[in-house]
Amino acid sequence: MTNLPDGRYVDDAPYDPEASIQQLERKDLDAPNFVLVWRKFKQHRLGLVSGIFLLISYLMLPFAGFIVPYGPNERFSDNLFSPPQAIRLFHEGQFLGPYVYPMTSEADLETFQWVFKPDLDNPRKLKFFCEGSTYRLAGLIQSRIHLFCAPKGMTVFIWGSDRLGRDVFSRIFYGAQLSLTVGLIGITVSFLLGISFGSLAGYLGGRIDWFINRVIEILRSLPELPLWLALSAAVPSNWSPVAIFFIISLILGVLDWPGLARAVRAKFLSLREEEYVQAAEMMGASSGRVIRKHLLPNFTSHLIASATLSIPAMILGETALSFLGLGLRAPAVSWGVMLNDAQNLASIEIYPWTAIPMLPIIVVVLAFNFLGDGLRDSLDPYS
Repeated sequence: MTNLPDGRYVDDAPYDPEASIQQLERKDLDAPNFVLVWRKFKQHRLGLVSGIFLLISYLMLPFAGFIVPYGPNERFSDNLFSPPQAIRLFHEGQFLGPYVYPMTSEADLETFQWVFKPDLDNPRKLKFFCEGSTYRLAGLIQSRIHLFCAPKGMTVFIWGSDRLGRDVFSRIFYGAQLSLTVGLIGITVSFLLGISFGSLAGYLGGRIDWFINRVIEILRSLPELPLWLALSAAVPSNWSPVAIFFIISLILGVLDWPGLARAVRAKFLSLREEEYVQAAEMMGASSGRVIRKHLLPNFTSHLIASATLSIPAMILGETALSFLGLGLRAPAVSWGVMLNDAQNLASIEIYPWTAIPMLPIIVVVLAFNFLGDGLRDSLDPYS
């Protein structure tokens, strides 16, 4: 350290790169936990992209009626099994903006099917922010404004229409409102039961632990799919679609909690012997306070990762039940209900666009799995 005439000091020590790296590492370790988790999560590219995709998907749910051009059960009797129409920008080298070709239909007397052909000489531009069928924005505000509509005098089916002339694109967006929400409701029920029973069994032990373990073993010994089918078949068919939706969500949540409860119990058995837990007990903290304030916060990372990995199982459960006709039923719209209309393999061979609803199921389930992997890696304190 050199003392300059003006009173300043200059460090004469040579530059040490290893010391600088160690100083940066100590600075990183002093950063808040959520900052460290976010830095680690950003390195998991698939998890980050999946998280953004799921966030956008859930934010779009309240605005499904605005995004799509038609209602979920709006029928067009002249457009049964209409093929998908591509949205184009250029016509014969000239930029026209978003447009579609009108579809002309002819009856094939040999196959007794309607044959649709695009009129390539008559491009029709799409209308934006136009009036259409009535819907409720976020389930509250009634509106008729849609993001885009078909040109006057024609219809537009981006992903084709089904056997009743309903737009597949519009029904997929409306179906996402139920199919994606059922996972959130189911996982909420599952977490409430799993955390409650698992924490009681792991912290209190004794007869309570023995009884809860026997219940878990009984539920886990039962075959899951037949139990889903039996409980769903017991739901009265004359109930409203909303009531059936909540009952299906409860069934999925009630049958999913044993696995989480066992994981919580195992973690609490080890944590309750820690010194900070014994210190809290000696200071007179109640069992509920010890569980809420001292044990559960140390288990948060596992709970978050478990939630993201359990939601796709809920979505697949609802889809399977609705596909078999034991879950949600028409006029309710979900991806499973839409796939129920595509059970006929001969129909899929002729009209392959009727199987499009399985694509968002695959994409969403993969996105949740990638997000769960990314969260599990970034929240792991030992990685």
